[in-house]
Amino acid sequence: MKIKPLADRVLILPAKAEEKTVGGIIIPDTAKEKPLEGEVVAVGNGTKDEEMILKVGDQVLYGKYAGTEIEYEGAKYLIMRQSDVVAVLG
Repeated sequence: MKIKPLADRVLILPAKAEEKTVGGIIIPDTAKEKPLEGEVVAVGNGTKDEEMILKVGDQVLYGKYAGTEIEYEGAKYLIMRQSDVVAVLG
């Protein structure tokens, strides 16, 4: 990964949105529910006040409006503060 988050930020690859159809009608991407889970693909070093507890490979849950969407080499990622992550999946 060529993107290295700074301080207490993490880079997350969101899970794919499920493909939904209603009575044979395919719902467009703009109307799909955003996934609220993903995989941590890069982490910052933390700060002197907040230790980085997330690590690459963690499956996490995050808030609906958390993070900033970025696109890099054709893939969409979210970059957010570690505190925006609400849980690590088991």
